[in-house]
Amino acid sequence: MRNRESLIRLHKFQVDEKRRKVAELELMLEEFRQRERDLEAQVETEQRKAGISDVAHFAYPMFAKSVIRRRENILESIEGIERQLDVAKEELGAAFRELKKYELLEDGRKRKVRKEAMRVEQADLDEIALTIHRRH
Repeated sequence: MRNRESLIRLHKFQVDEKRRKVAELELMLEEFRQRERDLEAQVETEQRKAGISDVAHFAYPMFAKSVIRRRENILESIEGIERQLDVAKEELGAAFRELKKYELLEDGRKRKVRKEAMRVEQADLDEIALTIHRRH
């Protein structure tokens, strides 16, 4: 019994850890998406200032080109985080299913123990009732 409870606690801990990892990745993803939006806004502002939106134009602002490169790097990072998040969510789902399996097994064992205790108690009550009936 002690081993099953320890196993359930271990799996709860693993589920909690995986939930934290998913939450961290989601937060990181949102931060990167915000950075990407900020960089996009910077590029648009720089293009308006220069009056040039064609990146191939010889007078296109160097600052805008560098921001575009940073934005592209952020987009690559976003893709990587999204892949990590997908994997983390799959791992969380698997850990949760594993936890539920052990919890259901433990619930079944406890129901069986309660049912047996009730059967024994009912047998004792039946014996008492039979004894009382014989005396009268």
